[in-house]
Amino acid sequence: MIEPTVTMPPKRVRRAPVRRPVRRPEPPRGTTVRFPVLAVVFVCAACGLVYELELVALASYLIGDSVTQASVVLSVMVFAMGVGSLLAKRLRCRAAVGFGLVEAGLALIGGCSAMVLYAAFAWLGESRYVVVAFSLAIGVLIGAEIPLLMALIQRAAGPAGAGSGSASGSASRAGGSGRTRRTGRSARSGRQAPLGERDDDAAGTVADLFAADYVGALVGGLAFPFLLLPWLGQLTGALVTGAVNVVAGGGLVLWVFRRDLTARSRALLVAVNVSVLAVLATATMLVDDFEAAARRAVYGERVRVAVQTELQEVVVTGGPEGPPDLFLDGRLRVAGEDEYRYHEALVHPAMNGPHARVLIVGGGDGMAAREVLRYPGARAVTVVELDPGVVRLARTDPALATLNAQAFRDPRVRVVHADAFHWLRGATSHVQERYDVVISDLPDPGITPSTKLYSQEFYGLVARVLTPSGRFAVHAGSVADRPRTYWTVDATLRAAGFATRPYSASGRTPGFAAGPDRADRSGGAGQGPADWGFLLAVPGARPPALGLAPDAPRLRSLGEGTLEAAARRAERDRGDELPPSTLVHPRYGG
Repeated sequence: MIEPTVTMPPKRVRRAPVRRPVRRPEPPRGTTVRFPVLAVVFVCAACGLVYELELVALASYLIGDSVTQASVVLSVMVFAMGVGSLLAKRLRCRAAVGFGLVEAGLALIGGCSAMVLYAAFAWLGESRYVVVAFSLAIGVLIGAEIPLLMALIQRAAGPAGAGSGSASGSASRAGGSGRTRRTGRSARSGRQAPLGERDDDAAGTVADLFAADYVGALVGGLAFPFLLLPWLGQLTGALVTGAVNVVAGGGLVLWVFRRDLTARSRALLVAVNVSVLAVLATATMLVDDFEAAARRAVYGERVRVAVQTELQEVVVTGGPEGPPDLFLDGRLRVAGEDEYRYHEALVHPAMNGPHARVLIVGGGDGMAAREVLRYPGARAVTVVELDPGVVRLARTDPALATLNAQAFRDPRVRVVHADAFHWLRGATSHVQERYDVVISDLPDPGITPSTKLYSQEFYGLVARVLTPSGRFAVHAGSVADRPRTYWTVDATLRAAGFATRPYSASGRTPGFAAGPDRADRSGGAGQGPADWGFLLAVPGARPPALGLAPDAPRLRSLGEGTLEAAARRAERDRGDELPPSTLVHPRYGG
């Protein structure tokens, strides 16, 4: 029997598997943009703080009363930052172009703020409202930066970023479904990211952004006084800061986030950034001409010397034949035509008695020292002046040196460049003898940082270096225009253990709280007739007698009858008893 042939099924041939090239997972876009974003946050924060400090410095310089101006600028700007953060919600859907426009606007407004503010000061005579307007505008734009950057980072991170937005208030939290928030994928591994992990990522992003922001603010705050002001000045420094700001912000959007831009948006940002840079560059080239024109508008056409020292702007005006006028930070400190009225009234009543050793606090112009040196009995005169630039100019400028009779070349004069408060605190260790006379030749307390030199603590230091029969003469501001300030100085002296005698002199007041805004006081740049108020103080409870020393030189404005009338004139304006001013509770207003 023939068995049928069994046909076996063919064996299945297995082909060798084809190895596909292994593709390494690309790092998510969010990790590649984080570093440039943090770098730009650092730069923009530094620029923002420079704008803020610029406004505070200019407002204090142009308007006066630095405490009030700093409070107004900082409070308005912080409020505006909150408003800017809220307004940034409307730009989240177009975060890239929104951030680019915000940085361009911030660079333009912040960079030009100093020039506009100074122009309003010079030509309009009023700059308070301009300060508030710039504080609002800059604060709104600064406040919009971080929310827009958060939206950009979350969008660049992909789905995880969208999920993490639920933890940080991004667009996905407002419009995304609950499913999206619960099932966001991890950008690092492609796996489902638990909600807590996404929250941690969002929190880390926020922490990084704010860390870069705070460190940038530190750098900007240190760069402003130590680099920008000494090297570039206020106007050029603000313009250069604006240029850095627009390059950083525009570069981030146009390069890192270019895929988030449409062609029209890209063209718009390029045009805006180039225009802002052109405006800032043009202003930088014209800043010297602008400053000269503004200075002529403030001081007149006869500006002879204008220098910026480490502490203040010093301007000398006047023709080659007439006496000079000296302005410090825009305020008239020495009126050449009648400065003798001020300095004779300040110095000579205090010289009625022993006057071998004299201490002058302030007085860097040399005029008070000139009056002291007219007494043959004055053997040693110490001038404690904070700004070396003023003393240098008083020595070298021919007109000022002639006006102060070359006082700083007299061998009896010793100049100490120091803060008078700190210098007097150590006076017990370096002063061999006590002083017969101390003269305080300082600006009004409400308009400069010298308020501490009108405090009860400072007057207590003066009492320690005076002889028992010593006299202390204080310039205390105008009796007629600022009576509260004047009588606060009187109350402070008496609280420090002095007995006082008020008196005044007529002339052109050497400074008002409004700076060149002072045009409204006299109708002529603030140089109309007014008065200077003085206080003569001695240790103890018995007020000193007003008079002149037997060896007093011939004076042009003072006499025994003049002093008696000056005392009666000041006493007529005495009001209610006022509390003294201390370091922890200053009571001088602007």
